[in-house]
Amino acid sequence: MCSKFIRPCSGGITIITNNVPNPSDLPIIEKYFKSVEGINGNEILSPRLLQSKSYLKITGLLYLRADSNKITSENVTDFMKHIDLFKNISLATKPCIIKASPKSDIAIIWIDIWNNQNGSKAKLLINHSFNLGRHIATVRATNMNLGVPQCYNCWK
Repeated sequence: MCSKFIRPCSGGITIITNNVPNPSDLPIIEKYFKSVEGINGNEILSPRLLQSKSYLKITGLLYLRADSNKITSENVTDFMKHIDLFKNISLATKPCIIKASPKSDIAIIWIDIWNNQNGSKAKLLINHSFNLGRHIATVRATNMNLGVPQCYNCWK
């Protein structure tokens, strides 16, 4: 990889390269910036590649927890931290939970994740199941519909 130019921009530094950097190039870039005179190396955050969002939903979990309270986005974030399937996944937004239907006790959990450009993080999740207690949940792909909220509870 060869840099064509490097310049500061709002909130960071932009590097234009002659090809797409690999994840293995990131430690080299970080080492370079930490060695530049006049830059505080402790203020340099780890470089990252361009990311996109992927839109997923989790089905098969109960809308009400064992204590009769509704499942919350904090509950979802917490259980994702403890399930290997989500080990390298970063949420782009807060999870949104709705009932599958007014009379149903099943939740649909909408999650937006940060993904790499080829979508490999979402591909690892789509159509995979995991156990949460005695329930089996499945991760499904969903489409982003611009201007149409998929989860009305998030907009209240």
